[in-house]
Amino acid sequence: MDGFQEQLWVLLLGSLLGFELIGKVPPTLHTPLMSGANAISGITMLAALTLITRAGENTLLLILGSLALGFALFNVVGGFLVTDRMLTMFRSNRKRPGGSQ
Repeated sequence: MDGFQEQLWVLLLGSLLGFELIGKVPPTLHTPLMSGANAISGITMLAALTLITRAGENTLLLILGSLALGFALFNVVGGFLVTDRMLTMFRSNRKRPGGSQ
């Protein structure tokens, strides 16, 4: 097997393993785990940006880097939206002294 086929196998097996693990997480643990996923996606974004800048004329690397960047960005933005929604659920509806909420 050449290097590219090995990398595809790692991607496929990693995707299947990730899908299996995430599917078994109970909803009460989803939000705390989301912060860890955001940290990992931040690292993925940096790696994708590095790949894009070093791809040069290689179209395949540009496409893979762009896809990785898009998926990681989607995950980070989604994580922030979920976290913000969770935090609004715990905010008090009472007005605080001083007129601010």
